[in-house]
Amino acid sequence: MRLRNLILGAVCAGALTTPALAQSLTAITGGRVLTGSSVIENGTVVIQNGRVVSVGTGAAPSGARVIDARGKVVAPGFVAVDSGLGASEISSVGGSDDQTNGANTISASFDVSYGLDPWSFTLPVARLGGITRAIVVPGHPGGAGGNHRDDGDADFAGVGPAGLQAPSLFAGQAAIIHLAQGTDILVKPRVAMVAPFGEAGAGVSGGARGAEFTQFKETLAEVRLYARNKAAYDRAGLRDLSLSRADLEALIPVANGTLPLIVTVHRAADIQQVLRLAREEGVKVILDGAEEGWLVADQIVAAGAPVLLNPIANLPGNLETRAVRMQNAAVLDAAGVVIAIKGNEGSIHRARETRYNAGNAVSHGLPYEAAIEAITVNPARIFGMAGQFGELRAGAAADVVVWSGDPLEPLSIAETIFIGGAEQAPTSRQFLLRDRYATGGEGAMPPAYGR
Repeated sequence: MRLRNLILGAVCAGALTTPALAQSLTAITGGRVLTGSSVIENGTVVIQNGRVVSVGTGAAPSGARVIDARGKVVAPGFVAVDSGLGASEISSVGGSDDQTNGANTISASFDVSYGLDPWSFTLPVARLGGITRAIVVPGHPGGAGGNHRDDGDADFAGVGPAGLQAPSLFAGQAAIIHLAQGTDILVKPRVAMVAPFGEAGAGVSGGARGAEFTQFKETLAEVRLYARNKAAYDRAGLRDLSLSRADLEALIPVANGTLPLIVTVHRAADIQQVLRLAREEGVKVILDGAEEGWLVADQIVAAGAPVLLNPIANLPGNLETRAVRMQNAAVLDAAGVVIAIKGNEGSIHRARETRYNAGNAVSHGLPYEAAIEAITVNPARIFGMAGQFGELRAGAAADVVVWSGDPLEPLSIAETIFIGGAEQAPTSRQFLLRDRYATGGEGAMPPAYGR
Protein backbone atom coordinates (compact mmCIF):
# COMPACT_ATOMS: atom_id res chain seq x y z
CA MET A 1 0.00 0.00 0.00
CA ARG A 2 2.90 2.34 0.67
CA LEU A 3 3.98 2.28 -3.00
CA ARG A 4 0.44 2.80 -4.24
CA ASN A 5 -0.01 5.74 -1.90
CA LEU A 6 3.33 7.19 -2.98
CA ILE A 7 2.43 7.02 -6.66
CA LEU A 8 -1.11 8.26 -6.06
CA GLY A 9 0.24 11.13 -4.03
CA ALA A 10 2.67 12.07 -6.79
CA VAL A 11 -0.08 11.94 -9.42
CA CYS A 12 -2.42 14.02 -7.30
CA ALA A 13 0.33 16.53 -6.63
CA GLY A 14 0.90 16.82 -10.35
CA ALA A 15 -2.80 17.28 -11.04
CA LEU A 16 -3.48 19.91 -8.40
CA THR A 17 -1.87 23.08 -7.24
CA THR A 18 -1.38 23.37 -3.50
CA PRO A 19 -2.98 26.68 -2.45
CA ALA A 20 -3.03 25.80 1.24
CA LEU A 21 0.74 25.37 1.25
CA ALA A 22 1.24 28.37 -0.99
CA GLN A 23 -0.71 30.67 1.35
CA SER A 24 0.58 29.47 4.72
CA LEU A 25 3.04 31.67 6.63
CA THR A 26 6.46 30.02 6.61
CA ALA A 27 9.79 31.19 7.99
CA ILE A 28 13.11 29.62 7.00
CA THR A 29 15.57 30.53 9.74
CA GLY A 30 19.24 30.25 10.66
CA GLY A 31 20.67 29.52 7.22
CA ARG A 32 23.24 31.22 5.05
CA VAL A 33 20.94 33.13 2.71
CA LEU A 34 22.01 33.82 -0.86
CA THR A 35 19.53 36.45 -2.00
CA GLY A 36 20.82 36.33 -5.56
CA SER A 37 22.72 39.60 -5.21
CA SER A 38 24.00 39.46 -1.61
CA VAL A 39 24.66 37.11 1.30
CA ILE A 40 23.00 37.16 4.73
CA GLU A 41 24.48 35.03 7.49
CA ASN A 42 22.04 33.48 9.97
CA GLY A 43 19.21 34.87 7.86
CA THR A 44 15.44 34.53 7.95
CA VAL A 45 13.27 34.25 4.85
CA VAL A 46 9.53 34.68 5.38
CA ILE A 47 7.07 33.61 2.68
CA GLN A 48 3.28 33.79 2.42
CA ASN A 49 0.66 33.81 -0.32
CA GLY A 50 3.20 32.66 -2.86
CA ARG A 51 5.53 35.61 -2.30
CA VAL A 52 8.57 36.49 -0.27
CA VAL A 53 7.41 38.70 2.62
CA SER A 54 10.79 39.61 4.04
CA VAL A 55 14.48 38.67 4.03
CA GLY A 56 16.72 39.63 6.93
CA THR A 57 18.06 38.51 10.30
CA GLY A 58 14.98 38.86 12.50
CA ALA A 59 13.09 36.17 14.33
CA ALA A 60 10.31 34.15 12.73
CA PRO A 61 6.92 35.89 12.97
CA SER A 62 4.40 34.54 15.44
CA GLY A 63 2.33 31.66 14.14
CA ALA A 64 4.65 30.86 11.26
CA ARG A 65 5.72 27.37 10.32
CA VAL A 66 9.45 27.34 11.00
CA ILE A 67 12.02 25.48 8.90
CA ASP A 68 15.37 25.24 10.66
CA ALA A 69 18.12 25.89 8.11
CA ARG A 70 21.07 26.12 10.51
CA GLY A 71 24.21 24.82 8.81
CA LYS A 72 22.46 24.95 5.44
CA VAL A 73 22.21 27.34 2.50
CA VAL A 74 19.00 29.07 1.44
CA ALA A 75 18.92 30.28 -2.16
CA PRO A 76 16.51 31.46 -4.85
CA GLY A 77 15.35 28.82 -7.27
CA PHE A 78 17.64 28.59 -10.28
CA VAL A 79 16.53 29.57 -13.78
CA ALA A 80 17.35 27.35 -16.76
CA VAL A 81 17.92 29.38 -19.93
CA ASP A 82 17.94 28.23 -23.56
CA SER A 83 15.96 25.23 -22.36
CA GLY A 84 13.58 22.65 -23.79
CA LEU A 85 11.99 21.69 -20.45
CA GLY A 86 8.32 20.84 -20.85
CA ALA A 87 8.51 21.08 -24.64
CA SER A 88 10.54 18.00 -25.51
CA GLU A 89 10.48 14.61 -23.84
CA ILE A 90 12.72 12.66 -26.22
CA SER A 91 14.11 14.71 -29.11
CA SER A 92 14.49 11.65 -31.34
CA VAL A 93 10.80 10.73 -30.90
CA GLY A 94 8.90 13.21 -33.00
CA GLY A 95 5.56 12.81 -31.24
CA SER A 96 7.08 13.83 -27.93
CA ASP A 97 9.02 16.81 -29.28
CA ASP A 98 7.08 20.07 -29.56
CA GLN A 99 10.19 22.19 -29.49
CA THR A 100 10.95 22.02 -33.20
CA ASN A 101 8.97 23.17 -36.21
CA GLY A 102 9.65 22.66 -39.91
CA ALA A 103 6.68 24.42 -41.51
CA ASN A 104 7.68 27.27 -43.81
CA THR A 105 4.35 29.09 -43.36
CA ILE A 106 4.76 29.16 -39.56
CA SER A 107 8.23 30.20 -38.44
CA ALA A 108 8.56 33.44 -36.47
CA SER A 109 4.97 32.94 -35.29
CA PHE A 110 5.72 29.46 -33.89
CA ASP A 111 4.77 29.76 -30.21
CA VAL A 112 6.46 27.05 -28.16
CA SER A 113 4.13 27.70 -25.20
CA TYR A 114 1.26 25.80 -26.85
CA GLY A 115 3.20 22.53 -26.71
CA LEU A 116 4.12 22.59 -23.02
CA ASP A 117 3.52 19.42 -20.98
CA PRO A 118 3.10 19.94 -17.21
CA TRP A 119 3.40 16.16 -16.70
CA SER A 120 6.77 15.86 -18.42
CA PHE A 121 9.11 13.45 -16.61
CA THR A 122 11.93 15.96 -17.11
CA LEU A 123 10.45 18.60 -14.81
CA PRO A 124 10.81 16.83 -11.42
CA VAL A 125 14.40 15.84 -12.26
CA ALA A 126 15.32 19.44 -13.04
CA ARG A 127 13.46 20.61 -9.94
CA LEU A 128 15.58 18.36 -7.73
CA GLY A 129 18.58 20.22 -9.16
CA GLY A 130 17.19 23.49 -7.79
CA ILE A 131 15.63 24.63 -11.09
CA THR A 132 12.32 26.40 -10.43
CA ARG A 133 11.88 28.44 -13.63
CA ALA A 134 12.99 28.01 -17.23
CA ILE A 135 13.17 29.97 -20.46
CA VAL A 136 11.91 27.49 -23.07
CA VAL A 137 13.10 28.20 -26.61
CA PRO A 138 12.19 26.66 -29.97
CA GLY A 139 14.69 24.24 -31.46
CA HIS A 140 16.86 25.82 -34.12
CA PRO A 141 19.91 25.17 -36.29
CA GLY A 142 23.10 25.71 -34.36
CA GLY A 143 21.39 25.39 -31.00
CA ALA A 144 22.98 23.44 -28.15
CA GLY A 145 22.18 19.76 -27.79
CA GLY A 146 18.45 19.33 -27.43
CA ASN A 147 17.86 22.72 -29.03
CA HIS A 148 19.36 21.71 -32.35
CA ARG A 149 16.95 21.35 -35.25
CA ASP A 150 17.54 19.08 -38.20
CA ASP A 151 15.79 20.44 -41.27
CA GLY A 152 16.46 17.41 -43.40
CA ASP A 153 16.39 18.31 -47.07
CA ALA A 154 15.47 21.95 -46.44
CA ASP A 155 19.08 23.11 -46.33
CA PHE A 156 18.66 26.62 -47.66
CA ALA A 157 16.18 29.40 -47.20
CA GLY A 158 14.51 30.93 -50.21
CA VAL A 159 11.15 31.24 -51.86
CA GLY A 160 9.21 28.06 -51.31
CA PRO A 161 5.57 27.08 -51.84
CA ALA A 162 3.20 30.05 -51.90
CA GLY A 163 6.18 32.39 -52.12
CA LEU A 164 7.22 31.81 -48.52
CA GLN A 165 10.72 31.33 -47.13
CA ALA A 166 11.59 27.66 -46.59
CA PRO A 167 12.99 27.36 -44.00
CA SER A 168 12.75 30.74 -42.35
CA LEU A 169 15.53 32.64 -40.64
CA PHE A 170 13.43 32.57 -37.46
CA ALA A 171 12.80 29.56 -35.24
CA GLY A 172 9.90 30.98 -33.22
CA GLN A 173 9.08 32.50 -29.87
CA ALA A 174 10.34 31.56 -26.40
CA ALA A 175 8.28 31.25 -23.21
CA ILE A 176 8.87 31.33 -19.46
CA ILE A 177 7.63 28.45 -17.32
CA HIS A 178 7.72 27.45 -13.66
CA LEU A 179 8.43 23.89 -12.57
CA ALA A 180 5.85 23.57 -9.78
CA GLN A 181 3.56 20.57 -9.71
CA GLY A 182 0.23 21.42 -11.29
CA THR A 183 -1.63 21.61 -14.57
CA ASP A 184 -0.44 25.01 -15.79
CA ILE A 185 3.29 25.74 -15.91
CA LEU A 186 3.20 28.71 -18.27
CA VAL A 187 4.35 31.98 -16.70
CA LYS A 188 4.61 34.17 -19.82
CA PRO A 189 4.55 33.34 -23.54
CA ARG A 190 6.35 35.16 -26.35
CA VAL A 191 9.20 36.68 -24.34
CA ALA A 192 11.78 36.55 -27.14
CA MET A 193 12.24 35.63 -30.79
CA VAL A 194 14.91 33.09 -31.76
CA ALA A 195 17.18 33.09 -34.83
CA PRO A 196 20.45 31.36 -35.76
CA PHE A 197 23.38 33.31 -37.17
CA GLY A 198 26.95 32.41 -38.01
CA GLU A 199 27.47 29.09 -39.80
CA ALA A 200 23.99 27.81 -38.94
CA GLY A 201 22.33 30.99 -40.16
CA ALA A 202 24.35 30.92 -43.36
CA GLY A 203 23.15 27.36 -43.89
CA VAL A 204 19.51 28.45 -44.08
CA SER A 205 20.27 31.47 -46.26
CA GLY A 206 22.14 30.02 -49.22
CA GLY A 207 25.46 29.10 -47.65
CA ALA A 208 27.05 32.50 -46.98
CA ARG A 209 26.90 34.72 -43.92
CA GLY A 210 26.46 37.84 -46.02
CA ALA A 211 23.34 36.36 -47.60
CA GLU A 212 21.71 35.92 -44.21
CA PHE A 213 22.36 39.50 -43.15
CA THR A 214 20.93 40.80 -46.42
CA GLN A 215 17.90 38.54 -46.10
CA PHE A 216 17.41 39.56 -42.47
CA LYS A 217 17.43 43.26 -43.35
CA GLU A 218 15.02 42.68 -46.25
CA THR A 219 12.71 40.69 -43.99
CA LEU A 220 12.58 43.50 -41.42
CA ALA A 221 11.91 45.97 -44.24
CA GLU A 222 8.93 43.84 -45.30
CA VAL A 223 7.70 43.63 -41.71
CA ARG A 224 7.81 47.42 -41.38
CA LEU A 225 6.09 47.83 -44.75
CA TYR A 226 3.33 45.47 -43.64
CA ALA A 227 2.95 47.21 -40.26
CA ARG A 228 2.42 50.56 -42.02
CA ASN A 229 0.01 49.16 -44.62
CA LYS A 230 -2.15 46.50 -43.00
CA ALA A 231 -5.29 47.79 -44.67
CA ALA A 232 -3.66 47.58 -48.09
CA TYR A 233 -2.43 44.07 -47.29
CA ASP A 234 -5.99 43.02 -46.35
CA ARG A 235 -7.39 44.15 -49.71
CA ALA A 236 -4.45 42.63 -51.64
CA GLY A 237 -3.19 46.09 -52.47
CA LEU A 238 0.36 45.43 -51.30
CA ARG A 239 3.15 43.72 -53.20
CA ASP A 240 3.80 40.05 -52.44
CA LEU A 241 5.75 39.48 -49.23
CA SER A 242 8.01 36.54 -48.45
CA LEU A 243 6.48 35.69 -45.04
CA SER A 244 3.02 34.63 -44.00
CA ARG A 245 0.77 37.12 -42.24
CA ALA A 246 1.24 35.28 -38.95
CA ASP A 247 5.01 35.58 -39.21
CA LEU A 248 4.84 39.23 -40.21
CA GLU A 249 2.70 40.01 -37.16
CA ALA A 250 5.06 38.09 -34.88
CA LEU A 251 8.06 40.07 -36.12
CA ILE A 252 6.60 43.56 -35.64
CA PRO A 253 7.79 43.81 -32.00
CA VAL A 254 11.24 42.59 -33.08
CA ALA A 255 11.42 45.23 -35.79
CA ASN A 256 10.38 48.02 -33.42
CA GLY A 257 12.84 46.90 -30.75
CA THR A 258 10.38 45.87 -28.04
CA LEU A 259 10.85 42.08 -28.29
CA PRO A 260 14.42 40.78 -27.88
CA LEU A 261 15.94 38.50 -30.48
CA ILE A 262 17.94 35.54 -29.14
CA VAL A 263 20.75 35.18 -31.65
CA THR A 264 22.68 31.91 -31.70
CA VAL A 265 26.23 32.93 -32.60
CA HIS A 266 29.66 31.57 -31.72
CA ARG A 267 32.54 33.18 -33.65
CA ALA A 268 33.92 36.54 -32.56
CA ALA A 269 33.67 37.91 -36.11
CA ASP A 270 30.02 36.88 -36.28
CA ILE A 271 29.32 38.48 -32.91
CA GLN A 272 30.73 41.75 -34.24
CA GLN A 273 28.50 41.61 -37.30
CA VAL A 274 25.40 40.73 -35.28
CA LEU A 275 26.03 43.72 -33.00
CA ARG A 276 26.46 45.90 -36.08
CA LEU A 277 23.19 44.58 -37.52
CA ALA A 278 21.37 45.22 -34.24
CA ARG A 279 22.67 48.76 -34.20
CA GLU A 280 21.70 49.43 -37.81
CA GLU A 281 18.22 47.93 -37.49
CA GLY A 282 17.38 49.03 -33.94
CA VAL A 283 16.95 45.42 -32.83
CA LYS A 284 17.45 44.29 -29.23
CA VAL A 285 19.62 41.15 -29.18
CA ILE A 286 20.54 38.48 -26.65
CA LEU A 287 23.65 36.53 -27.66
CA ASP A 288 23.34 32.77 -27.25
CA GLY A 289 26.53 30.71 -27.15
CA ALA A 290 29.17 33.40 -27.78
CA GLU A 291 32.03 30.97 -27.12
CA GLU A 292 34.47 33.51 -28.56
CA GLY A 293 32.76 36.41 -26.83
CA TRP A 294 35.77 37.08 -24.61
CA LEU A 295 37.64 38.36 -27.69
CA VAL A 296 35.08 41.13 -28.23
CA ALA A 297 33.86 41.65 -24.67
CA ASP A 298 34.23 45.42 -24.91
CA GLN A 299 31.98 45.55 -27.96
CA ILE A 300 29.34 43.36 -26.31
CA VAL A 301 29.31 45.67 -23.29
CA ALA A 302 29.06 48.77 -25.47
CA ALA A 303 26.07 47.24 -27.27
CA GLY A 304 24.35 46.34 -23.98
CA ALA A 305 23.82 42.78 -25.16
CA PRO A 306 23.47 40.05 -22.52
CA VAL A 307 24.94 36.59 -23.15
CA LEU A 308 23.59 33.08 -22.53
CA LEU A 309 26.58 30.77 -22.31
CA ASN A 310 27.84 27.36 -21.33
CA PRO A 311 31.02 28.03 -19.32
CA ILE A 312 32.42 24.53 -19.69
CA ALA A 313 32.73 24.80 -23.48
CA ASN A 314 36.48 24.42 -24.05
CA LEU A 315 37.05 22.38 -27.21
CA PRO A 316 37.15 23.91 -30.70
CA GLY A 317 34.67 21.60 -32.36
CA ASN A 318 34.73 23.63 -35.58
CA LEU A 319 36.14 26.82 -37.06
CA GLU A 320 33.50 28.91 -35.26
CA THR A 321 34.96 28.04 -31.86
CA ARG A 322 38.69 28.18 -32.48
CA ALA A 323 39.23 30.47 -29.47
CA VAL A 324 36.82 28.79 -27.05
CA ARG A 325 38.07 28.76 -23.44
CA MET A 326 36.64 28.05 -20.00
CA GLN A 327 37.52 31.55 -18.83
CA ASN A 328 34.92 33.02 -21.19
CA ALA A 329 32.36 33.61 -18.42
CA ALA A 330 34.93 35.25 -16.14
CA VAL A 331 36.23 37.57 -18.85
CA LEU A 332 32.76 38.65 -19.98
CA ASP A 333 31.63 39.26 -16.40
CA ALA A 334 34.76 41.26 -15.59
CA ALA A 335 34.10 43.42 -18.64
CA GLY A 336 30.57 44.17 -17.41
CA VAL A 337 28.54 41.86 -19.63
CA VAL A 338 25.34 40.47 -18.08
CA ILE A 339 25.68 36.70 -18.38
CA ALA A 340 23.35 33.77 -17.76
CA ILE A 341 24.77 30.27 -17.39
CA LYS A 342 23.13 27.41 -19.28
CA GLY A 343 22.80 23.71 -18.54
CA ASN A 344 24.01 21.00 -20.91
CA GLU A 345 22.49 19.45 -24.05
CA GLY A 346 19.60 21.85 -24.42
CA SER A 347 18.92 22.11 -20.68
CA ILE A 348 16.30 19.36 -20.74
CA HIS A 349 17.46 16.05 -19.30
CA ARG A 350 20.63 17.70 -17.99
CA ALA A 351 19.14 21.00 -16.86
CA ARG A 352 20.05 20.07 -13.27
CA GLU A 353 23.69 20.47 -14.27
CA THR A 354 23.24 24.23 -14.50
CA ARG A 355 24.65 24.60 -10.98
CA TYR A 356 27.61 22.34 -11.83
CA ASN A 357 28.42 24.58 -14.79
CA ALA A 358 28.24 27.63 -12.54
CA GLY A 359 30.66 25.95 -10.14
CA ASN A 360 33.05 25.18 -12.97
CA ALA A 361 32.92 28.81 -14.03
CA VAL A 362 33.93 29.80 -10.49
CA SER A 363 36.89 27.43 -10.68
CA HIS A 364 37.99 29.29 -13.82
CA GLY A 365 37.86 32.79 -12.43
CA LEU A 366 34.20 33.84 -12.24
CA PRO A 367 33.46 35.32 -8.79
CA TYR A 368 31.16 33.12 -6.72
CA GLU A 369 28.58 35.91 -6.32
CA ALA A 370 28.56 36.46 -10.08
CA ALA A 371 27.97 32.74 -10.67
CA ILE A 372 24.92 32.80 -8.40
CA GLU A 373 23.61 35.89 -10.20
CA ALA A 374 24.13 34.12 -13.54
CA ILE A 375 21.63 31.40 -12.62
CA THR A 376 19.15 33.51 -10.63
CA VAL A 377 18.74 37.27 -10.99
CA ASN A 378 20.43 37.68 -14.37
CA PRO A 379 18.07 35.42 -16.35
CA ALA A 380 15.12 37.29 -14.83
CA ARG A 381 16.66 40.64 -15.79
CA ILE A 382 17.50 39.51 -19.31
CA PHE A 383 13.94 38.40 -20.01
CA GLY A 384 12.17 41.37 -18.46
CA MET A 385 11.20 39.74 -15.16
CA ALA A 386 13.55 41.54 -12.76
CA GLY A 387 12.28 41.41 -9.19
CA GLN A 388 9.56 38.91 -10.03
CA PHE A 389 11.60 35.72 -9.57
CA GLY A 390 15.20 34.60 -9.31
CA GLU A 391 15.82 36.64 -6.19
CA LEU A 392 14.99 36.52 -2.49
CA ARG A 393 13.47 39.94 -1.91
CA ALA A 394 10.15 41.22 -0.63
CA GLY A 395 7.48 40.87 -3.31
CA ALA A 396 9.28 38.32 -5.47
CA ALA A 397 7.81 34.89 -6.15
CA ALA A 398 8.63 32.55 -3.29
CA ASP A 399 10.91 30.24 -5.25
CA VAL A 400 13.14 29.14 -2.37
CA VAL A 401 15.46 26.15 -2.06
CA VAL A 402 17.09 24.94 1.16
CA TRP A 403 20.36 23.18 0.33
CA SER A 404 22.31 20.78 2.51
CA GLY A 405 25.44 22.76 1.61
CA ASP A 406 26.90 25.00 -1.06
CA PRO A 407 24.51 24.71 -4.05
CA LEU A 408 27.43 24.85 -6.49
CA GLU A 409 28.97 21.79 -4.83
CA PRO A 410 27.79 18.62 -6.69
CA LEU A 411 27.26 16.63 -3.48
CA SER A 412 24.84 19.18 -2.00
CA ILE A 413 21.17 18.20 -2.03
CA ALA A 414 18.06 20.34 -2.41
CA GLU A 415 16.29 19.32 0.81
CA THR A 416 13.27 21.64 0.66
CA ILE A 417 11.91 23.28 -2.47
CA PHE A 418 9.26 25.98 -2.71
CA ILE A 419 7.93 27.29 -6.01
CA GLY A 420 5.50 30.16 -5.79
CA GLY A 421 5.28 29.44 -2.06
CA ALA A 422 4.11 25.86 -2.58
CA GLU A 423 6.37 23.14 -1.20
CA GLN A 424 7.27 20.54 -3.82
CA ALA A 425 7.51 16.78 -3.36
CA PRO A 426 11.22 15.82 -3.27
CA THR A 427 10.84 12.98 -5.74
CA SER A 428 10.89 12.07 -9.42
CA ARG A 429 9.98 9.10 -11.59
CA GLN A 430 13.50 7.77 -11.17
CA PHE A 431 13.20 7.83 -7.38
CA LEU A 432 9.81 6.09 -7.49
CA LEU A 433 11.18 3.34 -9.73
CA ARG A 434 14.25 2.96 -7.52
CA ASP A 435 12.12 2.54 -4.41
CA ARG A 436 9.76 0.18 -6.19
CA TYR A 437 12.37 -2.29 -7.35
CA ALA A 438 14.94 -1.90 -4.58
CA THR A 439 12.59 -3.39 -1.98
CA GLY A 440 10.56 -5.73 -4.17
CA GLY A 441 7.43 -4.25 -2.64
CA GLU A 442 3.94 -3.95 -4.02
CA GLY A 443 3.93 -3.32 -7.74
CA ALA A 444 7.38 -4.76 -8.33
CA MET A 445 5.79 -7.76 -10.00
CA PRO A 446 2.49 -8.22 -11.88
CA PRO A 447 -0.43 -9.01 -9.52
CA ALA A 448 -0.74 -12.61 -10.72
CA TYR A 449 2.99 -13.37 -10.54
CA GLY A 450 2.88 -15.01 -7.11
CA ARG A 451 -0.19 -17.12 -7.70
